[in-house]
Amino acid sequence: MKKFKLFIILILTFSVVWLALPGGRIIFAVSDEELTDDIQELILQINDEIQLHKEQIEELKQQSAIYRENIEQKQKEALTLGNQLSVLKNRLHKTQLEIETKMSEIELINAEIKSTELQMGEKETLIKEQKKKVAELIRLIHHYDSKSHLEIILLNKSLSDFFDFLKYSENIQNSLQKVLSDLQIVKQDLEIYRISLGDKRESLEELKSDMERQDVKLKGEQVLKKQLLEETRGAEWKFQNLLAEAQKEWQAAETDIVHLEKTIRQRLAEEDEAGGWISGGTIILSWPVPENKITCYFHEPDYLFRRWIGEHSGADIRAAQGTELKAAASGYVGRAKDAGMGYSYIMIIHSNNIATVYGHVSKIYVKEGDYIKRGEMIGLTGGTPGTPGAGRFVTGPHLHFEVRLNGIPVNPLDYLL
Repeated sequence: MKKFKLFIILILTFSVVWLALPGGRIIFAVSDEELTDDIQELILQINDEIQLHKEQIEELKQQSAIYRENIEQKQKEALTLGNQLSVLKNRLHKTQLEIETKMSEIELINAEIKSTELQMGEKETLIKEQKKKVAELIRLIHHYDSKSHLEIILLNKSLSDFFDFLKYSENIQNSLQKVLSDLQIVKQDLEIYRISLGDKRESLEELKSDMERQDVKLKGEQVLKKQLLEETRGAEWKFQNLLAEAQKEWQAAETDIVHLEKTIRQRLAEEDEAGGWISGGTIILSWPVPENKITCYFHEPDYLFRRWIGEHSGADIRAAQGTELKAAASGYVGRAKDAGMGYSYIMIIHSNNIATVYGHVSKIYVKEGDYIKRGEMIGLTGGTPGTPGAGRFVTGPHLHFEVRLNGIPVNPLDYLL
């Protein structure tokens, strides 16, 4: 009987303790008795590692902010060669710090995932132990429920022992309800853990993608700095000439695109009345190249040439030199501009007042006036500095992709499927 009492006391004192962590995450606290010394030490080490990564990230962000302030200050000054080289120098440092920050954030999430998995493992072990206690309690209840009150009285030495037994039986029932309730809560929390792990792994992939984008950006800025130094040889007048040529080339392309689109749409409107051109409906565009990673977004605030030629009018899509370029939707070729070593591009006019522009094209396989179907190959991508179609001050191979609504550039990501 004493052993039985001791078992009941142990059951009644068993409880699950909950702890709210910063950031709104709820997990269970693991007592020293529940964790092995090795696991406990490992979790402490991981927590120290997590704290170290947080401190590193904060320090890197503070350093990056200094370079950002330097850039903003320089951008308020006149656009000169010395000023632009200074901006590039600060941008290179800032971008490198941003890459290091992403790397630290990736390591931080990996450490948090490891810590979470360890604690999940301990909780799964706790669930198994609770299930064993539930089974034991059920066996006890079944054992004593199978005896009549007369048998129980006869088995006990006094009425006091009999009433003690009845009280213990009630405690067993209550303990069983408590263990089952705790068990359900632990299972629900484990499911929250699994969802949290899924979110962390998704964030991890996004961080890796961002880091790759920053790496492309860094290489592009290094290329531009090298180009400026090689082409100007430190002469301000050479830089101003190059700047004027780049602005002239961009403005000529912009004017050409706008004028041609208006002219062609007038002709298409006439064909539409004769039933030769199907218009109307919502245009959904296909990706023009297989690689769907964006390296520079529409109207990106940090666009490298924003001071030189204005807002970024499209999205730069990563594509190796010579990648097959396909029409994003069916339509008529409005312009197939082969500019030799200058900026080459293709414009396709679609229904519903939509047009698409494909820039930095190294080869063109269509001619103006051709009707092109969605997915049909129209050329090859380019963008490598010093190659046909790349144009001036390009920073690396990619496709510059524009979507225009009524002649005005809009965000391509709102139309791409």
